[in-house]
Amino acid sequence: MADTKEPSRDLIPVRMLAQYAYCRRLAYMEWVQGEFAYNAEVVDGAHKHRNVDKPSKRTRPPKGGDAEGPGDVIHARSVMLSDAKLGLVARMDLLEVDGGVATPIEYKRGTTPQTPTGTYPDHVVQVCAQGLILRANGYACTGGIIYYVGSKQRVRVDFDEQTVSMTMQMIGEMREMASRDAMPPPLVDSPKCPRCSLVGICMPDETNLLGGASTQRGITKDQVRRMYPIRDDAVPVYVQDQGARVSKSGDCIHVKTADETRKIRLIDVSELTVFGNVQITTQTIRELCGRDIPICYMTYGGWFVGMTRGLASKNIGLRIGQHLAYSKTSSRMAIAREIVSGKIKNSITMLRRNHGSPPAGKIAEMEGFAQRALAARQYDALLGIEGMAARLYFSEFSGMLKSDSAAFDFEGRNRRPPKDPVNAMLSFLYAMLTRQATVTASKVGLDPYLGYLHMPKHGKPALALDLIEEFRPLVADSTCLTLVNTGEISESDVVRSDFGVALTAEGRRTVIRAYERRMDASVMHPLLGYGASYRRILETQARLLSRHILGEIAAYPAFRTR
Repeated sequence: MADTKEPSRDLIPVRMLAQYAYCRRLAYMEWVQGEFAYNAEVVDGAHKHRNVDKPSKRTRPPKGGDAEGPGDVIHARSVMLSDAKLGLVARMDLLEVDGGVATPIEYKRGTTPQTPTGTYPDHVVQVCAQGLILRANGYACTGGIIYYVGSKQRVRVDFDEQTVSMTMQMIGEMREMASRDAMPPPLVDSPKCPRCSLVGICMPDETNLLGGASTQRGITKDQVRRMYPIRDDAVPVYVQDQGARVSKSGDCIHVKTADETRKIRLIDVSELTVFGNVQITTQTIRELCGRDIPICYMTYGGWFVGMTRGLASKNIGLRIGQHLAYSKTSSRMAIAREIVSGKIKNSITMLRRNHGSPPAGKIAEMEGFAQRALAARQYDALLGIEGMAARLYFSEFSGMLKSDSAAFDFEGRNRRPPKDPVNAMLSFLYAMLTRQATVTASKVGLDPYLGYLHMPKHGKPALALDLIEEFRPLVADSTCLTLVNTGEISESDVVRSDFGVALTAEGRRTVIRAYERRMDASVMHPLLGYGASYRRILETQARLLSRHILGEIAAYPAFRTR
């Protein structure tokens, strides 16, 4: 039988040991779950490490002679050593060997801290662990150096009994932590959190606010800090010109069409979406995969058919939890109830905001359906409630349309194929939203094909469809209404045939522009008390679902705007 405590037998990277001394939760997420993210401090640290990260070609005294002789000092950069008994592996930034005595030197990006020791505990643990590895490999090692690049100052750390004992204790504690299924709880109101690159994944304040009995830390909505940007600087790139070619040159991608060549910096690209017959070079695919930038493939008409991205999230524990939650009817139904109730309430909000004469009777009936959804115990009953609420909502959808053109009359929802321009836009927008949710679920580490409201089916991104339910009215329907009511789209942007109605290429461009504006629009999250773009809120919801799946918060909270 396989050992379920496999991580405890792995060599612990000394960098992870330092993370453990800094924040237990951070170490668990990076080492056990395999999470990683860049922020400005991580990039700056890598830049300041660039010289010591290059391994020395040869290790020898600078002027030749006997390495053991007096005054001869060996300098070696980026030295990798390990010891199985300690269970540690380290890449040392710089190693000095003088007369047989080795001194590890660890580079840190900041300035020397104003503490009694002139350093931090996690830095001490990191350099001491390197010293223990050196001792295990036969070197004499009595101390190490921490070099603070910001102040260009060396701080000596002696490997006395107290320091070694603290480091050995950290090693044992980290192994014990890795053997457990439960992630350490987040810090409470810690100044460490805003500077952490994983804060958007960890969600410390949100987890402390919504946590169950085992993790709830007694904070209020007013204490929740928004510790990541409202929206990303990188944006999706869409290519729908048939015969276009996407290639790479340096740190840019080039989109070549019959009329022009666009040059776009890779740092500004969050995802690449292509429609129909668009060619992408192998070099471009490899570069995008390496940067974890997904490539989404749509049919010429706008159906989402697939995605290419780099290696999947290493957080296998989350996917195991996702499957376990699906296998339990009570867990599956609890999530599905929240999704349906949230969608109905957001549909009610749309009617109240946009309908010329909000139908009080139907709104009251929909409010009743939202409450019944939360009380439903059978899956078929829940689907019935969702279907009845949707019929009521779309029966009043025309009351939110303000166009004088008969081309945009709406008599009810239809699809496959859509029979009128409004339904053509709605179908296209739902496909765009499904693509976004698939990308988001994959980014978070969830399986996009295993849902809770939508049952698994071959080729069906069930979880992505779950995630978009709360956002259908607020993003897709709202975008459609804006396009029609402002006259941004016209009858010339659709093509009619005996088989149905479809958007023209220019019509799709118009809808995509409006959709992206909506996704970048800021909205207040009523439960968490801060604002963010719809794109960011969609990711937040996916991460809240992951926190629930892992048992950190008691229930999945649907997003309901006011």
